[in-house]
Amino acid sequence: MNIFSNFINYDLCTVLETSIRIAVSILTSTHILLHKDDIKSSTGWIALVFLSPFIGTILYVFLGINRVKRKSIRLKKNISLYEKYSHDTIKNIFEKLPVNYGQFIVFGQSVYPQNFVLGNSIKPLQNGTEAYPEMIKTIQNAKREVLISSYIFDYDKETDNFMEAFRTAIKNGAAIKILIDGIGTLKFFHRSIEKKLAKIKGLEYGIFLPPQIPVTFPFVNLRNHRKIMIIDGRTAFFGGMNLSKKNVVINDLKNGVIDITFKIKGPVISQMCEIFEDDWEFATGKNFQSLAKDLPSVEYGTIPARVVPDGPDNKIATMELIVHGAINTAVKKILIVTPYFLPENNILTALEMAAMRDVNVEIIIPEKGDFSFMDYAAEPNFLRLISCGIKIYRSPRPFDHSKIFVVDDEWVFVGSANWDVRSFKLHFESNIEIFSKELAKELTDIAKLKKENAKLVTIYECKSLSLLKRIRNNACRLLTPYG
Repeated sequence: MNIFSNFINYDLCTVLETSIRIAVSILTSTHILLHKDDIKSSTGWIALVFLSPFIGTILYVFLGINRVKRKSIRLKKNISLYEKYSHDTIKNIFEKLPVNYGQFIVFGQSVYPQNFVLGNSIKPLQNGTEAYPEMIKTIQNAKREVLISSYIFDYDKETDNFMEAFRTAIKNGAAIKILIDGIGTLKFFHRSIEKKLAKIKGLEYGIFLPPQIPVTFPFVNLRNHRKIMIIDGRTAFFGGMNLSKKNVVINDLKNGVIDITFKIKGPVISQMCEIFEDDWEFATGKNFQSLAKDLPSVEYGTIPARVVPDGPDNKIATMELIVHGAINTAVKKILIVTPYFLPENNILTALEMAAMRDVNVEIIIPEKGDFSFMDYAAEPNFLRLISCGIKIYRSPRPFDHSKIFVVDDEWVFVGSANWDVRSFKLHFESNIEIFSKELAKELTDIAKLKKENAKLVTIYECKSLSLLKRIRNNACRLLTPYG
């Protein structure tokens, strides 16, 4: 009798457990179908949920649901509608611009309605050895306002120099606001830079989406990956460079990081301030308006530029669309320098088609990045690209974190975004779109030096990979994030 009773109880438990698994799978899959637009993303999540209902659902809840989207929509200010460019306006702003680029400008404005502004100067600064002294000096001379947003703000001797500069600026009467990402600046069990910032009287700081569990987890979605520094509304440092001693020890092959940022002066800084204002409001809940909008417009150069932000709160993948449009517009040359090259198939196909049109396409990526599986995941795409005539160079250590995109020796797109799904769809990013033959040449020359030390990937190298390495590489590619 006991055996029979135990059998019935066991059978009931099995039926109950199976029913719960099915119910969880169906409920989670329904949510995925209703809220995920990307077919690949939806398919991946649904497959995971049905294979492992409980683990799959937990992962989806923590990594797949875009909570930022709903919250950000409530806080986000309405973007003022800009009058679209006419052909006469394009001719006046952009001298001797080919017809296809006039169309591309109209396209870009449709993707993100923000106009180009004239009168900017833009200077590339390589590594912390060039950038940090200029940043620190500018902060020390600040009289009214210092705004900084950084994905990584390390706790080390190099960033101590910034702390001293903050104290000097505060004595001058400047208000300082620092925004750091909750994951990018996270260390084991604490965000150590937070302690230093908290000790400086007169300095305000905010944490963007701080994690609830104090562990280091560098691949959580929906991070603020932007790097923006604005001093007194007149000078900005904008690009992809973090604040860390790693950017100074560039001769350290293991720990050093090569990078580039841009010193900018001119009216386009006002557009950067809008991004910082929105991020500050989102992170702290406090309204804030920078002084840049109250300053009279002053021209420091002749470069037309506009800032293009992107993030998971956007309905469309703004950054990816502009990149795609630029590739399709190219007629002579495409230069890409990026630490991570894992774009989706639409971008890969566009690059292949550009090469088939006899556009010279060159891609420079690190031979060894800071995460080996990212290197492995990128390799399966090499053969198809090289077969179309695209040149891929892999630069040796130290790790090259630079981000450069130049088309036809005139159009430049630089900032915080990498060439991967995480930057194009999951992170908050900001790039600046520029028309400047002079800047394009400077960046092309920088890339030329990188190529001299880099190794050109060959078809033979791709085809001669062992079976185990091919399995490893494709398995790593499957682990790249879904949106």
